[in-house]
Amino acid sequence: MPDLTPAHPRGALREAAARVDAATPEDRDRAVDALRAFAVLGVVLGHWLVTALVADGGSLHAASPLRDLPWLAPVSWAFQTLAVFFLVGGHVATRGYGSARARGESYGGWLRARLSRLFRPVAAVLALWTVTAALLLLTGADFGTVHTLVKLALSPMWFLLVFAALTAATPLLARLHPLWPLVVVLHIDLLRFGFGAPSWLGWVNLAAGWLVPYTLGAAWTRGELDRRRSGWLLLTGGTAATAALVAWAGYPASMVGVPGASVSNLNPPTLAAVTFGLAQCGLALLLRERLRRAMRRPVAWAAVALVNLSAMTIFLWHQTALMATTATGLLAGRLPGLHTPPDGLDWVAARLAWLPVFALVLAGCWATFRSCEQRGRGRRRSRVVRAHPPQRRATTAGARHV
Repeated sequence: MPDLTPAHPRGALREAAARVDAATPEDRDRAVDALRAFAVLGVVLGHWLVTALVADGGSLHAASPLRDLPWLAPVSWAFQTLAVFFLVGGHVATRGYGSARARGESYGGWLRARLSRLFRPVAAVLALWTVTAALLLLTGADFGTVHTLVKLALSPMWFLLVFAALTAATPLLARLHPLWPLVVVLHIDLLRFGFGAPSWLGWVNLAAGWLVPYTLGAAWTRGELDRRRSGWLLLTGGTAATAALVAWAGYPASMVGVPGASVSNLNPPTLAAVTFGLAQCGLALLLRERLRRAMRRPVAWAAVALVNLSAMTIFLWHQTALMATTATGLLAGRLPGLHTPPDGLDWVAARLAWLPVFALVLAGCWATFRSCEQRGRGRRRSRVVRAHPPQRRATTAGARHV
């Protein structure tokens, strides 16, 4: 008589992970996907930990625990991972463009495919928040509160615009040495902080600052960063330079913006943010082999593959998940860690307890809007997994990740 006992959930999970593992192209460099997933999740967790919405009467205003608890600055060191994302983005884009040219694909066709994945999920976010903002204003909500919510919800868009611009310029940047944009950042900061140049000049660094890790990714594609010595040089040099800039040049210790601070390391990027990014990129390069070994485990790889397949959905909706939880929580009153000022250890403990709730709400957003990111993939093979598992496994030599 056949066994009709339902499969154990853990066993079903392992079976599903094994199928994803088997469906992954043999020549895919899984370390690249792992780095991208960790970078996206780092940004998400960082925002959830340092973004506070304080209820004050009938309004909400943004605050940060980094203002009243400056000793929490190391949180920004761990979770401000945008440099790693740009490193991987530059590597994947230059490798992908080279492959497209080898196939005879035009620049326009390659770029449309790249940008469509970036911007396809944006329409849903813009539509939802346009309607939400209009309804809030029509029902008498405080304008300052609506402005704060919309600003936080749409703040990830700046990243997409910069990343899209660098992606479009990939053919011009493929051979650019990272030292050139680094020199631009150095001179811009020298003019701003040393000679009193206008603060708006710093926005030049919005492109130049993220060009540094992006062109490092191109150097990775060219094989110039294959030696471990390159990773160690970036890690030690970037760490030493950042420590010196914070200790003796007056740069903030926090690698993200702090409300009320006179200088932000991130908006626009400063030299300290760029050197810190160099250290992060060095560490990422040093971890490549360990990540490749770790990603041989089907469960670990399945989790990373899932994040990569929905990276933009996760990135675009994580702030909405935080704000939806905050707004809903107001129905129960002023809740610790959600609506209270982030000025003590009690707030930190309460905020940590809210993280699973944020994750659950984000999972709901993902289930609702993931089709916006994945629409159109049925017409081509997925970048992460293929529709049918291969008949045999091959070596990882010449790993592909485009």
